[in-house]
Amino acid sequence: MSRDYPLEKVRNFGIVAHVDAGKTTTSERILYYTGESHKIGEVHEGNTVTDWMEQERERGITITAAAITCFWNPTYMGTDTSAKVRFNIIDTPGHIDFTSEVKRSMRVLDGAVVVFDGVAGVEPQSETNWRYAEEANVPRVCYINKLDRTGASFEKSYASILDRLSNKAVRLQIPIGLEDKFEGVIDLLHMKAYHFEGEMGVNVVAGEIPAGMRTEADKYHAELIERIVENDDAVMSDFLDGKEIPLETLKTTLRKGVIANNIFPVLTGSSLKNKGVQLVLDAVVDYLPSPKDMPEAKGINTDTNEPETRPASDEAPFAALVFKLQVDPFVGQLSFFRVYSGTFSAGDTVYDSANNKKERVGRIVRLQADKREDVKIVYAGEIAAAVGMKEVKIGHTLCDAEHPIALESIVFPEPVVSMRIEPNTKADQEKMGIALSRLSDEDPTFRIKSDPETMETIVSGMGELHLEIIVDRMKREFGVQASTGKPQVAYRETISGSADVEYKHIKQTGGRGQYGHVKIRVKPMEPVDPDKKVKNNVEREEHFEFINNIKGGVIPQEFIQPVKKGLKEAMERGIQAGFPVVDISVELYDGSAHDVDSSEIAFKLAAINAMQEAMQKAKPVLLEPIMKLEVVVPEKFMGDVTGMINSKRGAIEAMGERGQARVITAKVPLSELFGFTTQLRSATEGRGVPNLEFSHYATVPGNVAQEVIAARK
Repeated sequence: MSRDYPLEKVRNFGIVAHVDAGKTTTSERILYYTGESHKIGEVHEGNTVTDWMEQERERGITITAAAITCFWNPTYMGTDTSAKVRFNIIDTPGHIDFTSEVKRSMRVLDGAVVVFDGVAGVEPQSETNWRYAEEANVPRVCYINKLDRTGASFEKSYASILDRLSNKAVRLQIPIGLEDKFEGVIDLLHMKAYHFEGEMGVNVVAGEIPAGMRTEADKYHAELIERIVENDDAVMSDFLDGKEIPLETLKTTLRKGVIANNIFPVLTGSSLKNKGVQLVLDAVVDYLPSPKDMPEAKGINTDTNEPETRPASDEAPFAALVFKLQVDPFVGQLSFFRVYSGTFSAGDTVYDSANNKKERVGRIVRLQADKREDVKIVYAGEIAAAVGMKEVKIGHTLCDAEHPIALESIVFPEPVVSMRIEPNTKADQEKMGIALSRLSDEDPTFRIKSDPETMETIVSGMGELHLEIIVDRMKREFGVQASTGKPQVAYRETISGSADVEYKHIKQTGGRGQYGHVKIRVKPMEPVDPDKKVKNNVEREEHFEFINNIKGGVIPQEFIQPVKKGLKEAMERGIQAGFPVVDISVELYDGSAHDVDSSEIAFKLAAINAMQEAMQKAKPVLLEPIMKLEVVVPEKFMGDVTGMINSKRGAIEAMGERGQARVITAKVPLSELFGFTTQLRSATEGRGVPNLEFSHYATVPGNVAQEVIAARK
């Protein structure tokens, strides 16, 4: 079966922006103008196609990336449908807590429409999304939306793109009027004015540029032409010779520059007022790449470990990357994949190169957000979903078993916020395990771990809203009722001095008694010197050192190991607040035994009691985990952020630069960092980005230690 449209007529692109810039509103217009929906949904009414989750409609934000497929006939082609282009679109979230959805979408897209709020211009998440697009080398067109709003300014928004994102941006359109007088756009390449008439602005009407804007349009037209011709030496030469450059040559040259990421055209409009969206779709057709324009997909042959590539061709061996998993209550697990090469039919067996397994795929569906359409075959350049694959995970490559390949996977940011979660009932406990496992499969930035010390389940994510949504989904989708709370910090205890202790365990109960007698010396464990040879009588473990200095068999050999076990058992619960004890060196240097009453249990109990007494005498201290904190922040917020870190008992170690931003590196106690991400975002207009990793344990200051000990008791 051959495809019903050529690969050159495919566009895989995403709609990305800061939260509330109008991505979903723009997506709704695209679906309406392409004929996929017959009614425009509105975010404020909670009836949009791409925001289909209950949580999205309640909050008016996008949480999960939604895939939609539609067909567009460029407006300048009139009724000639031979130019129809197939769009595979992903509407991505704008909130920073769901930034991983943007990151994974960028990995499988060929282009992006970056939407900006005409009042706010470039916003914090615009910068993050732009950075992800840069990393993935994704060509972009910019769309300044919401020019109908009070306070809207195309020029200010355009200047913020040049200043904060890239000086390669160039005006392709300018608006006719602003705010309540916004009525259309001027295309600076075609030098025409466009108005949008009829119901929902469905009729795009081209006309003459208003007389009062002719001078401005001529000025920006000349600037645009200069920027375009820079992308081709031959065209540049003709331009410098004063020759007239044909419109088609200019469009071809501009397309070449956009695909090479050398130029970012800026368009404008108001999606809510149905002005400008069709021209954005024309720009997607004219300037964003088809799969054929992109470099071949790179990977590693899993048989030979040699690099390999896959061309965007139906004839090449099948290779696809899984970029998203979603549990559907009606059909089970959906595995979203982008086909880079070859074809694949429903009923075929596919090879998962990551776990070296073959799976038969009975059903393939094309997505319209939460609606599904069964398809028999998928071709190179398409985005679809396989139903019911059991072993596959995000980032896995599906391929032809005869030509195995592992395509470059997706790297996700590390989670930064954690909380404790507990099921309310025994029944919830069983369901919670299944729910957490499913949700962590779907979302690589959501992690689960069980704390062996506190026996708590700790969940981690990208922000407090992220975790709130996860708990809400557990309740609605899996019927799990759970309570959440701040996780307990994993403190430790140790000693700062030394002590000598003798302990006799004597018990006479009639018949055989118990007798164990030990003398021990404790001191802080010194750091291990790898060049120093360990003596025969020293047993060293990660946080414990045992020195056996018994001479002349005063304690028989068979009781030495029970003594060691008793010492270690005593270290499981410290004498201050019951936290595990670490980094202690214990020397067993004397003692005695009874011929009849001595036993393993007697010596073990003697060791436990001796150790507890020794820890009391050897100046016990509390230790807390110290985190290495790195904050990337704009320069104007440096003072606020350093003050915030100092207030959290943090020690700033370095300050540096990263592009236009500043980087602060500090060491901060973990106990002070709960809620820090939210505070940081509030203090920096959402532009401060934290990164945390464990550094070391350090002694807790006396006043703080007293609070911790009191809370434990």
